Amino acid sequence: MERLPRRRIGKMPTQRRLIGIPVASIIVGSLIPILPIIATAPIIPPFGFMMLVAWRLLHRTIFPVWAPVPLALFDDLVSGQPIGSSMILWTLAFFAMDLLDRRMIWREAVQDWVVAGILILFVLLGGLFMANIGLADTNALMILPQILLAVLVFPMVSRVAAYLDHIRLST
Repeated sequence: MERLPRRRIGKMPTQRRLIGIPVASIIVGSLIPILPIIATAPIIPPFGFMMLVAWRLLHRTIFPVWAPVPLALFDDLVSGQPIGSSMILWTLAFFAMDLLDRRMIWREAVQDWVVAGILILFVLLGGLFMANIGLADTNALMILPQILLAVLVFPMVSRVAAYLDHIRLST
């Protein structure tokens, strides 16, 4: 197993590294659904949103309040959702996580998983609702496999965010 470099005393990571790694991981997560995977129903989880949630649950103050807006705009442009749908839903989810952080001082991994599952459910159903407003006609049962897969995969996404955080903070 490859060892990561240790952090040196008195050395701090650059600002580009501190912000760039989380933002790049969310952008790469948003790009995953454009891979050429053939499916008859939506099955690929919203990895961009899941990475945002994982980073936000890992560090409370890593992103400013306005950060979900440009990241979600990029996700809207890549995913083909109506422009603004992810921007609204991701921002509301970010506010919900902020409210949760004010209420709960101490959390554990299972609670984070439940919170992420609820937020994933909210964002996917909200995206379906907004797509149906735009003359799409899809039943909510159609995205049930996507919701289940996203909730089951979230702990792995959270581990990836923790690993990237380790790289981010090492010098």
